Amino acid sequence: MSYADRDRTAENAVGVVISTILLVAIGLGLFIGLRTEGFQKIIKKVTTVDIKKDEPKKEPPPPPKQKAAAPPIVAPPVKINVNVAPPPITTVTTPPPVAPVVPIIAPPAPVPAPPPPPKFQPKSPTPKGNPGSWANSNDYPSGPLRRNEEGVTRFRVSVGADGRVASCDVTGSSGSSELDSTTCSLISRRGRFNPATNGEGEAIAGSWSSSVRWQIPKD
Repeated sequence: MSYADRDRTAENAVGVVISTILLVAIGLGLFIGLRTEGFQKIIKKVTTVDIKKDEPKKEPPPPPKQKAAAPPIVAPPVKINVNVAPPPITTVTTPPPVAPVVPIIAPPAPVPAPPPPPKFQPKSPTPKGNPGSWANSNDYPSGPLRRNEEGVTRFRVSVGADGRVASCDVTGSSGSSELDSTTCSLISRRGRFNPATNGEGEAIAGSWSSSVRWQIPKD
């Protein structure tokens, strides 16, 4: 059976149904009355039945053709120079580790033993007799006496191991050079000493210091 035949059969069946409904409706209308609103509504609904034909199904459109992806860009291979000489091999000699230097601490030097105590107590030179007699008012020089020069002359003498004065030095002036020179001259000529001694009791050279006061005698 063709598609056209199937459509006609359906139309005939629908027509028969409609005819039957119309006949029934007409009969009811005659029974109830053609002027009733209910009958008119029924007639309207019956006569407005739509006959829908089976429409052919539309096939969906074919999907769009996808464009083929462009092939990837391939870079040309890099030329490798195989004949390059290998780098020179340098041999590094690692020196052996140096042993740590351990400082050698020398023991402290022994403390020297204290020297033995001296057998004799060292002594400086000491005058023999009265040193005041070595220079007195009778020895006043005439020049300073006329000029009324007075003062104190301080001196230091070096005494040899024989007890005699070896030299004399003025350590403090009296203000008169003549009085100072007279002092050293008298002490060197008249002075006698017990010489200095060391720890063994031996006579050694030493020094002695003193002063002379020059004062004009009053009448």
